[in-house]
Amino acid sequence: MTKVALVAGGPLTLLPEPADLYVGVDAGAIKLLDYGYPLHWALGDFDSVTPEELERIKGQAERFLQAPAEKDDTDLELALKQVFQALPQAQVRIYGALGGRMDHMMTNLFLAAEPDLAAFMEQIELVDSQNIIRFRSAGRHLLPAVEGMTYISFMPSDQSRLTIDHAKYPLDASNYFFKKCYASNEFVGRDIEIDLDKGYVVLIYSKDKD
Repeated sequence: MTKVALVAGGPLTLLPEPADLYVGVDAGAIKLLDYGYPLHWALGDFDSVTPEELERIKGQAERFLQAPAEKDDTDLELALKQVFQALPQAQVRIYGALGGRMDHMMTNLFLAAEPDLAAFMEQIELVDSQNIIRFRSAGRHLLPAVEGMTYISFMPSDQSRLTIDHAKYPLDASNYFFKKCYASNEFVGRDIEIDLDKGYVVLIYSKDKD
């Protein structure tokens, strides 16, 4: 299993953990270089860097791919597709994809809705200093607690019916109601078990700001 650290162009509130492959997306490539990480791949349209920074990226990236600014994919989607095309078993941790521009962040929260990425959704994780975002497809899943994270929230895709067991706030046939986001649930000493009838669910592990 290849561990990939992918750094996007948003606020970098958490530095990447050790990985086998470091990927810089647009301005994320400069962040990798500035913090002394390798720059194995650099991808994006690079409209967020200066001409001098672009030359630096080109000179230090082992693999460089510049996409046109006008395209159907975001830079992050493009990078993920390239990663999974080359490394279909990769586990990808994404930094710098939360916070910053709201439209970018919302697009990143719904990466699992992109057809070419749906098959890889459980191999993708977005992180910052307060949040961990994961995706789970339809079916039954055991969710372990994450050290340091106080809450877990659930965002099922449209028309998906979610069941939550062994949590502080269970959700089942006896009390079912639909919400876009079931927020601020908590672990109670064991794994939470969920069941989703179709689609996918976005899992948000979070904690209050220090």
